[in-house]
Amino acid sequence: MKTFSEFKKAKSYLVCVDSDGCAMDTMDIKHFNCFGPCMVDEWELSPWQDEILSRWNEINLYTITRGINRFKGLAMALNEIDKEYKQVDGICALVEWADNAPELSNAALEAVIKEKNDEIFKKALSWSRAVNEAITKLPEESKLPFPLVKEALEFAHGYADVAIVSSANLGAVLEEWQTHGLLNHVDVIMSQNDGSKAFCISELLKLGYNRKNVLMCGDAPGDLSAAEKNNVYFYPILVGKEGESWQEFMDEALPRLTSSDYPSYGEEKKAQFYKNLGQ
Repeated sequence: MKTFSEFKKAKSYLVCVDSDGCAMDTMDIKHFNCFGPCMVDEWELSPWQDEILSRWNEINLYTITRGINRFKGLAMALNEIDKEYKQVDGICALVEWADNAPELSNAALEAVIKEKNDEIFKKALSWSRAVNEAITKLPEESKLPFPLVKEALEFAHGYADVAIVSSANLGAVLEEWQTHGLLNHVDVIMSQNDGSKAFCISELLKLGYNRKNVLMCGDAPGDLSAAEKNNVYFYPILVGKEGESWQEFMDEALPRLTSSDYPSYGEEKKAQFYKNLGQ
């Protein structure tokens, strides 16, 4: 397994796989135990904790914004909190940055802090670091791959280069995938620090893949958007049906990709994906 700078195209096909909520059954526990509670602590929101945590989970897990970048989710949640519960100083600056910055990461925040020194950005960085620290303290038995992920990755690796394309923290992804032997079937990893998922796919395409030979596997609308921005195919891992989705990936999705028979099937899967999210 290599970083992007070390990676070279070896096969005609490329399968990109998201981590949290797609390959790893870690999305719920990270939001329940880390992201939301750390926001409550950082902005001293305990008087409204139950309502705010419920809304955090709606934004990040159970609606069309599932899988949103952590800083976009933070800006959205704090903007609502500013209107409904408590004044959040600097919220407009954070929303503007989250909406328009070319990169949303801890490193990007550090650069903004050097330039502007605004308290809202310092707090956002403090929150993000606290989230990463809290994730490292989650019990190992709570961070498991979904059923058939290992088998599906091994199957895909027989036909395609396999890339992790995730907006999660690199350290967490490496730890979780290594623990369960998943990196044995991965060629390259691109994570939060490399840029958005759409940017990561665009960089991988520069290595010479035909767009019709590239498939993005994900569980959230952001994964679909990243695929569509690059004119590559999308395969959904359906929330609540993850094991079934990975079985179908092996039985139908990858065979259709490699036989140039994916487009109509991909449209059917996209409709199924939206329906499963209640859209």
